[in-house]
Amino acid sequence: MMARRILLSLLFTLSFAPMPVLAREQASMRPFGTLREQADLQQQWLAKRLDTILPRLMRRYGVDMWVVPMREYAEDPVFSSLVAPTTFAARRRTIYLFFDRGGEKGIERIALGGGSQGGVFQSVRSTKTLASGGQAELWGDQQWQVLKDAIEERQPKTIAINISRTFAFADGLTAGEYEGMQTALGSKWNQRMRRAEGLAVDFIATRLPEEEVFYRKLNKLTWEVISTAFSNQVITPGVTRTEDVVWWMRQQLNDLGLGTWFQPSVEVQRQGMTESQLADNPVIQRGDVLHCDFGITALRLNTDTQHMAYVLKTGETEPPAGLKKALLTSNRLQDIVLSEIRPGRSGNEILAASLKKMREQQIDGTVYSHPIGLHGHGAGPLIGLWDYQEGVPGRGDHQVIPNQWFSIELQATSPVAEWGGQKLKSAQEEDMMIDGLGQARWAHQRQTAFHLVR
Repeated sequence: MMARRILLSLLFTLSFAPMPVLAREQASMRPFGTLREQADLQQQWLAKRLDTILPRLMRRYGVDMWVVPMREYAEDPVFSSLVAPTTFAARRRTIYLFFDRGGEKGIERIALGGGSQGGVFQSVRSTKTLASGGQAELWGDQQWQVLKDAIEERQPKTIAINISRTFAFADGLTAGEYEGMQTALGSKWNQRMRRAEGLAVDFIATRLPEEEVFYRKLNKLTWEVISTAFSNQVITPGVTRTEDVVWWMRQQLNDLGLGTWFQPSVEVQRQGMTESQLADNPVIQRGDVLHCDFGITALRLNTDTQHMAYVLKTGETEPPAGLKKALLTSNRLQDIVLSEIRPGRSGNEILAASLKKMREQQIDGTVYSHPIGLHGHGAGPLIGLWDYQEGVPGRGDHQVIPNQWFSIELQATSPVAEWGGQKLKSAQEEDMMIDGLGQARWAHQRQTAFHLVR
């Protein structure tokens, strides 16, 4: 309530403030600058990704040509990694065509519909002249014919298309677009089509060093929001409910001009009570252990963080030793998983190695980590699922690559002496980055002490 009153007071004051004052106050509420400044940065990233990452991956996977067709509101998952920050949907039908001209000539980038995306594509329009003197947009079967002409002019040996039964990120070619393309191109070119799942997956997954700089700031802000949420600024023991904290977090993001990719959650573990006894939306009491799952979306990048908090009992200045030990146990499991993630290893290999060390150290835990970046549950190898600790066929077989980010998500369950041996689940999640040399490090840091509500 206090945060809400402060915000309402600020907004009321700003509504009558002189424009220079208003501009200064608004700027202070923008952690990453104006939307225009953010878009400029994203456009720089897009151009560099297409100039540097795409050629390397097309050659790695032996792809001469990559064709990515889609229609408005049925966009391919790769769409957001190919378009300008001012583009939110495909235009009618948009066909992106990438052709490797070889050597230093690089990758030719053509947009059949949808514009140049800030100059990074050669945009092709219709030959139809309008009465106003301009050119019409490509439309209908004409687009497929223009695609066929472009293919015949370039004579690719292989044409990669996005079809996959394993990876959603490489399965963006809809049945209707596939049928239309096959009908237009004919048997000669249809025979050269092949799936190149790794191309789409790795292009979406690969990040730039420049993006890492921003991502560290985004993770720092994630921590700051959680730290405030798990404090007396938001929580009054005996009064505040878990959903009050959840909606404070959501509102905080909205007030900062940011978004999220999932509804935050806050849970309680309490001495002498089970999860079912606590039910939904309990009032937070002294002595409770709190857990949150929270993420931020900004500049099309996402964070995913889980932290633990403790509500001090009257007279306490720190959590009981058993609780601190439980958190340190999940820290040990974090260390294990972080040490096992490196380029060239599959998600299933990392999972197996991590669980082996976990059991050797007699930790009762589970590992369910995932890539992150342009999507919260991102492109790349899964490192376990909470209910598939023996490995994830297919999605866990893909390999880690340099310049990829992961969210290390796991839990360790420990008996707490001060709770009469009752077990506590310490569930943690922190984002980490693998750089171009294959070195892994936390995007910001990892939690080693409880947030405290006094």
